[in-house]
Amino acid sequence: MKSVSEVDSLAEGAHAGQVDKIGVPYIEHVRAVAAGLTPFGDEFVMAGLLHDIVEDTDWTAEQLLAAGIPPRVVEIVEAVTNQPGMAYEEKIRRITADSSATLVKISDNAHNSRPDRAAQLPQDKRERLAAKYRAARAALWPAASRADVEAIVRIVNPALLAELDEVFGPSSAPAGGSA
Repeated sequence: MKSVSEVDSLAEGAHAGQVDKIGVPYIEHVRAVAAGLTPFGDEFVMAGLLHDIVEDTDWTAEQLLAAGIPPRVVEIVEAVTNQPGMAYEEKIRRITADSSATLVKISDNAHNSRPDRAAQLPQDKRERLAAKYRAARAALWPAASRADVEAIVRIVNPALLAELDEVFGPSSAPAGGSA
């Protein structure tokens, strides 16, 4: 069984040389997604670190299992991995069938939606992605508890906190309190 540190090293090696849409080393994205999942335990952190590995590298689910990645982590990674020919909206619906995969995708979406990242994209791409990510949140967030979504968003993208009331209704928690 791998430790979080070992999984981080595996992800770093697998994503070596890759950059995201704004030219930042890709490992920074998977680490940010993993950071948003820390309140839920090590398996979630591992799934965050590995959430794009099957989709964006030569690694397979079988290789992850053989490398000592916990089977549940691999299941979550497979659940969030794009399937050829599957529309994005269908992928999101498929993800919401697995509560753990839903939390990983919420963290991924929150990081992809960060205003500081979006600001570095061309206007047309920024608008298209903003609409895509907002539509995904409309499906993902109701599939999780408000407390879980808030825990992730507070870590990964606090700018999204304003959307919580739109999806869940006003919070009954006192201002400044945590759920």
